[in-house]
Amino acid sequence: MIRHVLIVRFIANARDEQIQALKDKFESMPSVIDGVSSVEWGENNSPEGKDQGYTHVIMMTFRDDAARQHYLPHPEHEALKAIFRPILEDIIVVDYSVLG
Repeated sequence: MIRHVLIVRFIANARDEQIQALKDKFESMPSVIDGVSSVEWGENNSPEGKDQGYTHVIMMTFRDDAARQHYLPHPEHEALKAIFRPILEDIIVVDYSVLG
């Protein structure tokens, strides 16, 4: 199992409906791309004040590395990026294998 974690900072003038459209597109991934097991979407609520302006986290789970490799060039992933890029200020992406 592979986890794909995105930590996101949107541009200041990103509209709520743009962010909602992106959320909806992410959440559709398990039903449109084989091997995407789940998607979680959350907004930062940490009281520690160490978020450096990053406001959202998206965590995708892939069945395995082959599923991740299938997702990356997939047309639905490209469609997702077309929604994402205009409102994205910065992103951190970290993938890891779930062991055990």
